[in-house]
Amino acid sequence: MFFVAIMSRKLLYAIAACLLLVLSIWAFWDSDNERTDFSERVKVSLRDVGNQLLLSDQDSTSLVLPVLEVAPSKYEVSFEKPLSFDPNSLVSIVSQSFQKSQLPTTYGIEVMQCSGGEVAYSYAMTPVEATTIIPCMGRLLPEDCYTLQVRFEAVRTSENNRKKTIFFTVLFALALIILIDLVSQKGRQAVLSKGGNPNYAAIGSFKFYPTQNKLVKEAEEINLSKKECELLALFVAQPNQVIKRDELTKRGWEDNGVIVGRSLDTYISKLRKKLQGDDRIKITNVH
Repeated sequence: MFFVAIMSRKLLYAIAACLLLVLSIWAFWDSDNERTDFSERVKVSLRDVGNQLLLSDQDSTSLVLPVLEVAPSKYEVSFEKPLSFDPNSLVSIVSQSFQKSQLPTTYGIEVMQCSGGEVAYSYAMTPVEATTIIPCMGRLLPEDCYTLQVRFEAVRTSENNRKKTIFFTVLFALALIILIDLVSQKGRQAVLSKGGNPNYAAIGSFKFYPTQNKLVKEAEEINLSKKECELLALFVAQPNQVIKRDELTKRGWEDNGVIVGRSLDTYISKLRKKLQGDDRIKITNVH
């Protein structure tokens, strides 16, 4: 039995599969390194915010307590002593510190009272002024024990959605390309199997002209005998498939009423030699 392996198509599908694998990892897997780097930058920036708030309250000695990640993408900074601050200063200090740390520009800030956990002040920042909410500007918060919380969840969700959109766009494009290739391949097979007369069929780097009994590779023409052409047309009509020896013999010789035992092997050997200019094309015996 014999089959023709057209390696270029397999290579195309292998590249597509590798590309999808890489995109899947990129789109659906947040690496630990990325999360750690983001978390560290937030913590450093919030410590800077805490320090600036204490300095604005004329406090240069009390401590900014350790910054905690209290929930995914939600962080909290607290202070050793009570403090008082102006919301204007808070908005400005946070914006400048986050900008220096290259943190997302969309976030929510809540100033919580230590006793009771009530929200003493909050605001929402986005890159678009129309959707930014900063209330109660200029109203000084009285001295009290406060914790400052910041949440980046909306931004991280948006980033994940962006990655997934890119992934599914590329997936759709690759699926469309493969579908077009399969449809065109079946069309070529149907034409050849019905004895049609296409201009040529591509076989690796060769162009096969079945009606002219020839192969063309760049500027070189390789003439084929009628029997070689008939056999090659059968292989091209069923690429990457096993074709039984009996079928090849029947379709190549039986209609003429003459079957010669080793003629098939002779013609197969001649075809191999004429196709040896492209390593991607192989006619292989399957026992």
